[in-house]
Amino acid sequence: CNHADDVIAQAEKIGYPVVVRPSYVLGGRAMKIIHDPETLKAYVHELLAMFGDGPVLLDSYLQDAIELDVDCLSDGTTFFVAGIMEHIEEAGIHSGDSACSLPPYSLPDEIVDEVRRQTIALAGALNVRGLMNVQFAVKDGAIYIIEVNPRASRTTPFVAKATGIAIAKIAARLMAGEALTSFNLPDDKTHMKKLGHIAVKEAVFPFARFAGVDVLLGPEMKSTGETMGIDRNFAAAFGKGFIGSGSTLPKSGRVFLSVRDKDKPMAATIAQELLTVGFKVACTRGTGEYLQLQGLPVEIVNKVHEGRPHIVDMMKDGMVQLVFNTTDGAQAIVDSASIRKTALFGKIPYSTTMAGARAMAAAIARIVQTPNGLDVAPLQSYFAKSTAKKDAA
Repeated sequence: CNHADDVIAQAEKIGYPVVVRPSYVLGGRAMKIIHDPETLKAYVHELLAMFGDGPVLLDSYLQDAIELDVDCLSDGTTFFVAGIMEHIEEAGIHSGDSACSLPPYSLPDEIVDEVRRQTIALAGALNVRGLMNVQFAVKDGAIYIIEVNPRASRTTPFVAKATGIAIAKIAARLMAGEALTSFNLPDDKTHMKKLGHIAVKEAVFPFARFAGVDVLLGPEMKSTGETMGIDRNFAAAFGKGFIGSGSTLPKSGRVFLSVRDKDKPMAATIAQELLTVGFKVACTRGTGEYLQLQGLPVEIVNKVHEGRPHIVDMMKDGMVQLVFNTTDGAQAIVDSASIRKTALFGKIPYSTTMAGARAMAAAIARIVQTPNGLDVAPLQSYFAKSTAKKDAA
């Protein structure tokens, strides 16, 4: 049998959905989540055309899992877990494209503690000297290791800013032979809990510079930068990071919701939160009828192929200030592409994941309900003076 048939046979053994990628690329290049054999066969032919007859890797995809990034310092015998970051977008979105929170904003302490224990065990077993980054996924209370890198990661500058500890400089000195104990670092079991603030990293995307591009996120990295928001609570920190990335968060107007079936319960929660702070809610028929059954006063608008007046007309006429759109399947993605394109070039804030939508809704509610909106303070004001900072500098 040919190459595509071999891949499909292996996918049947693993079970759909699967993550597909060439084995030798970086940044998630050409990586895709596939839900059925027909789409998989077509995509394997695309890979063969792009990369030649090389190996194709298949992995089982954990749906609706929470992804974590962990940075750890080690001198080979002593360890310091500098930061545990919870991704806001679900696993399956490239780690460089997902917003993330330090410390974790929704995970229970027992999961965070077990992640710390596993990180230290990995650093010891791998005899790491310097920095190590681990990516975990958490689903239904089970912890999965995605990958381990015995080096600094793109998260290193963010962790340093969020914690006030110069971990890259410390790592370099550890690699040169210094002992971790010489830096007088805080207790790594509790230092994140004692921060007293939350830092949120948000990705910056170049979508507006490329006509015809779709803003849907996936396992292939698309971001070209990042920003950080910091505050005493998650909603405000996320809002600052999101605004810092070049977007805006409306304080009033109309939100448009069009989501896949499994996201409708969360859409109801988000719609209720925004209705409470004065927003109107418009939806496509399937989403709208579901929300109306929940007792929510939402208006139903046509999809583009259902005839005018439709949602893109409303967006172009300035009647929509916020867009939340999730979708599954090739045809559904094509059908909703004009909505995302109009949002992008109309500079209407949007999210293509429910986790991102939930965070945006919480940030908007926080801004609307706080008299002065978002407070601005120097970064240094979030940190108490400490010997660890002095020594690490």
